[in-house]
Amino acid sequence: MKDLKEKIEAVWDQRGLLEDTVYKESIEEVISLLDQGILRVAEPSQEGWKVNEWIKKAVVLYFPLQKMQTIEVGPFEFHDKIALKRGYAAKGVRVVPHAIARYGSYLERGVVMMPSYVNIGAWVGSGTMVDTWATVGSCAQIGRNVHLSGGVGIGGVLEPLQAAPVIVEDNAFVGSRCILVEGVRVGSEAVIGANVTLTMSTHIIDVTGAEPVTMKGYVPTRSVVIPGSYNKVFPSGSYNVNCALIIGKRKESTDKKVSLNAALRDNNVAV
Repeated sequence: MKDLKEKIEAVWDQRGLLEDTVYKESIEEVISLLDQGILRVAEPSQEGWKVNEWIKKAVVLYFPLQKMQTIEVGPFEFHDKIALKRGYAAKGVRVVPHAIARYGSYLERGVVMMPSYVNIGAWVGSGTMVDTWATVGSCAQIGRNVHLSGGVGIGGVLEPLQAAPVIVEDNAFVGSRCILVEGVRVGSEAVIGANVTLTMSTHIIDVTGAEPVTMKGYVPTRSVVIPGSYNKVFPSGSYNVNCALIIGKRKESTDKKVSLNAALRDNNVAV
């Protein structure tokens, strides 16, 4: 991998090397390893999540190497640079029409894709359901046994290179029409209620104690989160600003495949 990394770094600094077959093959090898799940754009470590910037560079460099082509799938036609994933039966992945995953993304055995979309560089763990019209953006990292409900939007990130992708850790539940972008991280077993929008600047307010505790960019493990708002004064007046409220913790006794309704009822929120 060291040799592969050095070649990617070299061609990133000297784009003329894109004409060299050796460097082209190095870029293509990185994308192939991403497609197989051997490499990941971001991975857990003892210090937290580590972003592999050189792999993101390879993804960016892959695009200019590819030519636009017509892709025909039965009566459907696409015109794009990136091929679609293939061989789902051998991979042990269930893919419902019209689900699409791009080559260079990785779907672990046991993933279920309802009509949905997974972009290049993304990693999706076993037992996870990507539900109807959910999208998993480039380089996003989705853990095992996660449920991305209908219409969930997981943002992608390629540049800036040092930016972390959106990360949803194992056994989390993300409710319908949620939007997670800009490198937000959702801790394991968290439950995110429908219509919650999280960016790196969104206030995530824990309201379970005597005083509110505000954080940004991270939903702690096992948190149950619903949409909320707080009052902010602007020059023209006082207005409500969207936020996310942590209203409790998922109970130890609650099954990890819990429905959103059950998790909210456990925390005395009407549904």
